[in-house]
Amino acid sequence: MNAEQFIIYACPVGELNEQINSYFQKSRELCGENSAHQYMPHCSLTGFFHADPTRIGNDLNSLDQVYHHYQHLSQDIKILQMMFKPKWHGLELKASGLKHLIANFAEIMHSQPIEENIRLKEWLHVSFAYNFPSEHHDTLKKLAKKMINPKAATQWELRFYQKHPDWTWTCLKSWPL
Repeated sequence: MNAEQFIIYACPVGELNEQINSYFQKSRELCGENSAHQYMPHCSLTGFFHADPTRIGNDLNSLDQVYHHYQHLSQDIKILQMMFKPKWHGLELKASGLKHLIANFAEIMHSQPIEENIRLKEWLHVSFAYNFPSEHHDTLKKLAKKMINPKAATQWELRFYQKHPDWTWTCLKSWPL
């Protein structure tokens, strides 16, 4: 069996997403690549997991069924603060309803024959920059404060992604939150 890598994200849509993408472009110009540049703006809800691509339709159906039991999840997502740690910059989030949704999905998946258990994320956040040289900390921090408004208008989408070996992405399905 050929197992592929998959992951589930909550992704901002709208002004906040645009600001983070603009920040990614400008930070790349000023300081070069860091690990955040390999991704789109997102909050990881699971770790990467391997699954048989021929069975992924079943996984999408399971997530779809769980999703339809929850309502108004965009109101559930709260940006707590913008944080600047020595090797990580981003937004810290709180979203208990979304965590319950993903936990229910993982429970369903664990009752089926899968490659591995789905690892749930405890700390919800959106990364702006990480694994960058320490000398770039202040530049990246100033840039983020200038370009990203945590109160910017945003909606959120639940997205089920496949990550390809060349670090390209396919969004297999998305749901508005």
